[in-house]
Amino acid sequence: MRLKTTTSALNPRVLIVRLGAMGDVLHALPAVAMLRRALPEARIGWVVERRWRELLCAPEVELSGSRGAGRPLVDELHLVDTRAWRRHILRSETRLGFSAAVRSMRGRNYDAALDLQGSIKSAVIAKLSGARSILGFRHPRERVARLLYDSLADGRAHHVIEQNVEAVQTWLEEIGLSRATDTLQPGTALLPRDKASEARIDSTLQSLGIWRSPIAILNPGAGWAAKQWPPERYGELASRLAARGFRTIINYGPGEQALAHQAVNASTRSAVAISGSLSELMALARRSALFVGGDTGPMHLAAMLGVRTVALFGPTDPARNGPYWAGTRVLRDPASVTSYSHSRTEDAGLDKLTVDSVLAEINELLD
Repeated sequence: MRLKTTTSALNPRVLIVRLGAMGDVLHALPAVAMLRRALPEARIGWVVERRWRELLCAPEVELSGSRGAGRPLVDELHLVDTRAWRRHILRSETRLGFSAAVRSMRGRNYDAALDLQGSIKSAVIAKLSGARSILGFRHPRERVARLLYDSLADGRAHHVIEQNVEAVQTWLEEIGLSRATDTLQPGTALLPRDKASEARIDSTLQSLGIWRSPIAILNPGAGWAAKQWPPERYGELASRLAARGFRTIINYGPGEQALAHQAVNASTRSAVAISGSLSELMALARRSALFVGGDTGPMHLAAMLGVRTVALFGPTDPARNGPYWAGTRVLRDPASVTSYSHSRTEDAGLDKLTVDSVLAEINELLD
């Protein structure tokens, strides 16, 4: 269904459907920012998994209302928890949570839902939102999803960020607006700021005595084992960075404590391990000069915030998933073979990346 170019078309109600994961939500932000610039009066909602809420809205900020530093891009968030719902499908809490999410979306009378995920799950949620029209990719990740779309975006670009931009541009043309051509910018102003999280990070850095030192964040974890550079090499890298005056923080998330401890031990205690919320990670990244890690959400977050970033790639394709912004470098050995199978436990090419090669890339990037 097409909207005519009328006053209502210039301030439409648009729902973004990108549930997760962390890097994928970040990859959708530039396209949604472009939509905001093209239609500054539009009411933009976003349905996202509860665990990624802080990428769009600071913890203590209301999910809807006037935009500000704590929720800079969207007017409203609709939270889902599909992982818990699948685990406890027969519980009354699941039924109530699902029904509440659907009601909150339907209550906004969205003109359009843009499915930037391309899965059956995201397409069904877009349909249940009650939006007047649904746009998705011509070749979605799960082909059955296409059956629920009213219109299609080609998504011919190779990088995921540009595919999302194409989808938004296609929808803008559908409502009679010219294709947006503005330059994409990194997301420093697109990501929320949380004063409490920033205060906690400042306090932590002061207690560690690294308040005024250049900080390097190393991130040994990744979504699956084949994307992980050995933690002992992160530790050696931390030790070598200390000679350049860096204080190194090993960032880790849930289930990654063992990796972090291995890296710290290999660093001859020149590194410290820190774990925190997404808001605290954003605060830490804003205070850091360097980030080194694999194809992970934290790496994409650092790159988007303008941190000098060296990304270590193995089985995934950096042309499709790599850091997009200036001030970033990618290392990938020719022995790496592109695969998105989460069952893989090792990658021959990633294992060939040496600490010396990573340091050489860091030196070029910083110098």
